Amino acid sequence: IKSELPWLFDGKLPDLNLGTASGAACAPSLREALAGLLQSQTRFTVAVDGRFKGGHITRHYGQPSQRVHAVQLEKCWSTYMRETPPYQWDAARAAGLQPLLRQLLQTMLAWRPR
Repeated sequence: IKSELPWLFDGKLPDLNLGTASGAACAPSLREALAGLLQSQTRFTVAVDGRFKGGHITRHYGQPSQRVHAVQLEKCWSTYMRETPPYQWDAARAAGLQPLLRQLLQTMLAWRPR
C-alpha cells in the first residue's frame, strides 16, 4: 500500500502493519513474539492491529482454538519500491527490509503454543 493515501487516512501510514484481528486470529504468545520483534527494531515504523487488523483471510482462517494461527503484514510500498511512477522495485530498500522479514518468518516457524 502507498504510505500516503490522503483520501483514506491523514498523514503517513506506519511502514509495517501487523494485523491479528485484535488478537483473535492467533495465539497471544505468537502476536507478542511478532509484535516484540517488530517493535524492537528501529528502521521501520510499526503498528500492531492499527488501521490494518487483518483482512478476510486472517479473520476467516485464523482459529487459534483449532490450532490455526493467522497474521497479516501490510507493508508500505516505501519499504521496498518507489511510490511514484514508474513504481519500480528498489533493490536497496528491499534489502533493508528482507532481514526483518526473514526474522519474522523464523519467529513464526520456531514458535510453539504455550
